[in-house]
Amino acid sequence: MLLHKPYGVLCQFTSDEGRPTLADFVDARDVYPAGRLDADSEGLVVLTNDGALQTRIADPRHRATKTYWVQVEGAPLAAQLAQLRRGVALRDFTTAPARVGVMAEPALAPRTPPIRTRKAIATAWLELTIGEGRNRQVRRMTAAVGLPTLRLVRYRVGSWTIDGLAAGETRSASGDA
Repeated sequence: MLLHKPYGVLCQFTSDEGRPTLADFVDARDVYPAGRLDADSEGLVVLTNDGALQTRIADPRHRATKTYWVQVEGAPLAAQLAQLRRGVALRDFTTAPARVGVMAEPALAPRTPPIRTRKAIATAWLELTIGEGRNRQVRRMTAAVGLPTLRLVRYRVGSWTIDGLAAGETRSASGDA
């Protein structure tokens, strides 16, 4: 099952704090997220009861590709994009090379709450594809090259995308990641 997870939703089925969870959007209780998205990220979450599929998607050793649309603060320079393409040294590991390019602003519903912007600083959208997906990796990568993430949307996991899914909507998935 594919879910377009809205901003602010925990990528789990329960919350001790009463915060919104996957249970608010998914009726099936016999599925689990194959990988996570932070509450402050939005986009595609694959839910499955197939343990092998979950491992293929979530375990960084399998290098399942995931594409993100990333709104960053600042205008990306060629050197910053090159650094992302080579791999970025973070505190605990060096990322594998990413595919990245500047893109036009995607047709997304406005986020609630809206992102913070500063009139004197431009923003840009990147399409970034990685095969790892470690904890807050995309945010950490863009920050490390001087482009802090303002909005992060996971667009694609394997061959599945959020095309045709509004935030909070689900659909059955067919095929393979």
